[in-house]
Amino acid sequence: MKTKEDSKVEEMEIIISNFLRIGVVASAIIISIGLLMFLITGDSGYSGNYFPSAPLEIWNGILALKSFAIILLGLIILIFTPVFRVGVSILVFLKEKDYTFAKITSAVFIILMISFVLGKVE
Repeated sequence: MKTKEDSKVEEMEIIISNFLRIGVVASAIIISIGLLMFLITGDSGYSGNYFPSAPLEIWNGILALKSFAIILLGLIILIFTPVFRVGVSILVFLKEKDYTFAKITSAVFIILMISFVLGKVE
């Protein structure tokens, strides 16, 4: 027999899985839109071999409807979807008062954030 706590955990798992599904589908749609724009126009929106890498450059490219920037937006959403899931897992473990898993998940989250920062260092 399921307890009230078990049903809450299942509910959170369903919410998280739905979020992951929505993130992947949204990412695929955005990447497809950018790819279609590129195939139709034959132009990435940037000259030569230059492509944006800074978040502000990507944002400005999205606002200017540059196909490559739109593809990058889809990739960014795809990358941050599971990262968000790790963040939500911390909250779920804290709510369940499972502090051991909350600490472990927090360490994973910190490592992910450090990897993003260090990945940018050239």
